[in-house]
Amino acid sequence: MHPLAQAAVITLAIVNARVWTGDPKRPWADAIAVAGDRIEAVGSSAEIRKRLPAGARLIDAKGQMVVPGFTDAHVHFLDGGFALSSVQLRDARTKDEFIRRIAAFAKTAAPGSWILNGDWDHMNWGGELPTRAWIDSVTPNHPVYINRLDGHMNLANSAALAAAKVTRDTKDVVGGTIVRDAAGEPTGILKDNAMDLVWPSVPAPSTAQADAALRAAMTYVNAQGVTAVHHMGMWSDIDVFRRAHHAGTLTTRIYAAVPLGSWRQLADTVAARGRGDDWLRIGGLKGFVDGSIGSHTALMLEGFTDAPNDRGLMVTSDAWRYEAVKGADAAGLQVMIHAIGDRAIREQLDIFARVAQENGPRDRRFRIEHAQHPTFADITRFGALGVIPSMQPYHIIDDGRFVEPLIGRERTKSSYAPRAMLDAKAPLAFGSDWFVAPPTPLEGIYAAVTRRTLDEKHPEGWYPEQKISVEEALRAYTTGGAYAGFAEANQGMIRRGMLADLTMIDRDLTRIPPATIRDAHVTRTIVNGKVVFER
Repeated sequence: MHPLAQAAVITLAIVNARVWTGDPKRPWADAIAVAGDRIEAVGSSAEIRKRLPAGARLIDAKGQMVVPGFTDAHVHFLDGGFALSSVQLRDARTKDEFIRRIAAFAKTAAPGSWILNGDWDHMNWGGELPTRAWIDSVTPNHPVYINRLDGHMNLANSAALAAAKVTRDTKDVVGGTIVRDAAGEPTGILKDNAMDLVWPSVPAPSTAQADAALRAAMTYVNAQGVTAVHHMGMWSDIDVFRRAHHAGTLTTRIYAAVPLGSWRQLADTVAARGRGDDWLRIGGLKGFVDGSIGSHTALMLEGFTDAPNDRGLMVTSDAWRYEAVKGADAAGLQVMIHAIGDRAIREQLDIFARVAQENGPRDRRFRIEHAQHPTFADITRFGALGVIPSMQPYHIIDDGRFVEPLIGRERTKSSYAPRAMLDAKAPLAFGSDWFVAPPTPLEGIYAAVTRRTLDEKHPEGWYPEQKISVEEALRAYTTGGAYAGFAEANQGMIRRGMLADLTMIDRDLTRIPPATIRDAHVTRTIVNGKVVFER
């Protein structure tokens, strides 16, 4: 709690609001006063109006809802920013439309430039994977390296494969797949670790391009009510964030994680420079067990229902992850591990339990990112071990369209299961996985509360027993996200002394039919006591 010895001068006030504070001591109020970058008072409109000095900004909410600023606990922030200006393939419904959009974008791109991002989804047109032959003729002047929306599979055209010297003679990659045709030639599809065959040939963005991507990302998420993100990225990303921080242009708080394999470098950096401040912090490490369900690379205990001989893949070995997690944990760092399949989750929970026992008690807050397909037995372990399930509820209504044929009904019952996680007393945090899914908390709340898949085939909810309440979803996006990033002393609640990060919504989500949550809009976003978005 920020020390406040005496009442500070109010600079901003919101009155006539439905304020959901996230504070169990005072869950609801109707007015907030802000002094500088901190919340000065929470109470009634009459009380706040009496304290309002001349010159302070007064916002009459007119009954709109105000909640703590949303924390998106899992994003790839710069990738999301770059993707905003690249070819848009997420909603391409057919093979022909996929090709047409790439052809149209290529005509607008500078000759010789790489075409990246894309976020395509082959399930939109029935599951046939694209190949380089689809797009070579429409991209003669551009290497193309575009990702599936889950980030675990990329399509390269022939120019990109040639630039990377990937041929039929290229050896298979541990923890990855080079998809080949009947003649043994690469089709252009590279999965998980095999994607790294091409990335070294992709030119790094310029400083100006990276800075522009950050600005675009911040502008976009601020408009969604997001005030803080947990970024899963690389060391070079931190340089981009630091430039903006030094220039005073950050409008989103960033907790920046770096690859698990660099834990010694992170430990040395923290020792030399500290963990940062309320705008930009380090101290987290991101690792991987497996790939994704949509790419058939999630690591499963049994074979996929539609491919019984396929159990997915392991991106890094248990032995390597155990050593890295143990070293990082002993150094006081936070470890976040991507695990999607039931075997991946089980083996990572085993490692977390072993490391916690061997390193001894401390406030470590281990995280499993995604936690999509655990068994019910392993869901119970999240609570018992205090491991944070860092989940992305939009995947419920997106993946729910196609998952059951991949893994069968029994395994699907415990998939994307926030209700079971909360019942197990697991410290749930919500995010988006942007660029993989949109960074839109209102859609995430809608997904968690209704479980109505995007194809509208489950109007009462896909596995409705896993629905949660609006307030539970709000907590996962606010107090849950703050806790998952060791920021709960300053973020995640509307309480005196907390940072003035607030989101205003045009209706009270707790008082409307759940199906209409997706029609709600963020009308204002306040970060550090300043309005950064206004509809």
